[in-house]
Amino acid sequence: MNSATILTGLGCAILAIATVWFIFGIKLSPSDLAPHRSRLDQLLERRDTIYDNLRDLRFEHRAGKYSEEDYEEMKRSLEIEAARVIAEMDKLTGGAPTAATRQAMSERPHS
Repeated sequence: MNSATILTGLGCAILAIATVWFIFGIKLSPSDLAPHRSRLDQLLERRDTIYDNLRDLRFEHRAGKYSEEDYEEMKRSLEIEAARVIAEMDKLTGGAPTAATRQAMSERPHS
């Protein structure tokens, strides 16, 4: 055997060892094992957040933090956003949107 053949064989062996080490030597991070959130999961979380915001808004309005006009404007904006989220959830799950969600999809929140 000549030296070129030996060097080629040695290079192939080193490459094979490196490949095996790379494939089996990788350690998984905890995020690799965590379940990925679906779009529906994200929408459910967003819906719950909006409902929490509506509850907090009601409490703060009763405490006198907001005028009636400001309260109604913020409440209406949150309700429209909630209806949009629910309408998108309906699309994902195949449910028929209600009249309220159809109306909210066509409205723009007051800014």
